[in-house]
Amino acid sequence: MSNFVSVPKLTKDNYGHWYIRIKALLGSQEAWEIVEKGYDEPENKGALNQAQKNKLLQARNQDQQALSIIHMGLDEAMFEKIASAARAKEAWEILQNNFKGVDKVKKVRLQTLRGEFESLHMKDTESVPDYFTRVSSVVNQMKNYGEKIEDARVNEKILRSLNTKLHLVGISIEESNDTETMTVDQLMGSLQAYSERLLQNEEVDSQVLKTDVTVEDKEKVLYTQYSRGTGRGRGRTNHNFSRGRGGGPGSSRYEEKAQTYQPNWSGQVRGRSRGGRFNPGRGSRSVE
Repeated sequence: MSNFVSVPKLTKDNYGHWYIRIKALLGSQEAWEIVEKGYDEPENKGALNQAQKNKLLQARNQDQQALSIIHMGLDEAMFEKIASAARAKEAWEILQNNFKGVDKVKKVRLQTLRGEFESLHMKDTESVPDYFTRVSSVVNQMKNYGEKIEDARVNEKILRSLNTKLHLVGISIEESNDTETMTVDQLMGSLQAYSERLLQNEEVDSQVLKTDVTVEDKEKVLYTQYSRGTGRGRGRTNHNFSRGRGGGPGSSRYEEKAQTYQPNWSGQVRGRSRGGRFNPGRGSRSVE
């Protein structure tokens, strides 16, 4: 085995993932078959011909190589469980029985995983990749316990458990009858693309909303300028201005401006007006 191949470490919580990774590593070293099936030691080795002896020697070497890989994947506590095993197949079966249990325990665990699978539902704040990772974790554990589950079943489950944002596109994909042929990865790609477009649209809508608020704020300021005074004073009236307290103009043209902006919000004008009729003969100034 190459010196720089990393061997995954088995813990009490990661047997499902460790099983997949160590199996792949043993397969890459052409040692998985000897772990799965083992080999037989002949009772009368002297009766073997040279070809049979060579085959036996090869099996022994493969077995010891596989056992060494399994040993490297265990810490001290885990190693104690298989320390007495002389062959890879024996060591592997000890680990299986410790973590997966006998058939009855396996069935109970599988039933629990089936319940978890059926109860899966995408959260409103969950991303598409995160939800697919959560589903895949349960599916892989089910497969480790002997469940035969096809992509079509997983796709159907995912499409039935999407959040409200992706519900409609899920219905569209399901009605297109592609779920029987597409892989889980293909389904994830389709949903991810739609999710990204949806996010872009939400960002555009957010910018539009901010623009609307900015316009409304400007209207509010303009309305305030036209309808309220900025100081207190007394002034004579003429045909353009009304006499009263408050420094703001009160002509009809300003009122017309105020009415133009008023539908977007409500405001009140405070002040008392004592308007008089225009009388040039009393010395009043006319405003141009």
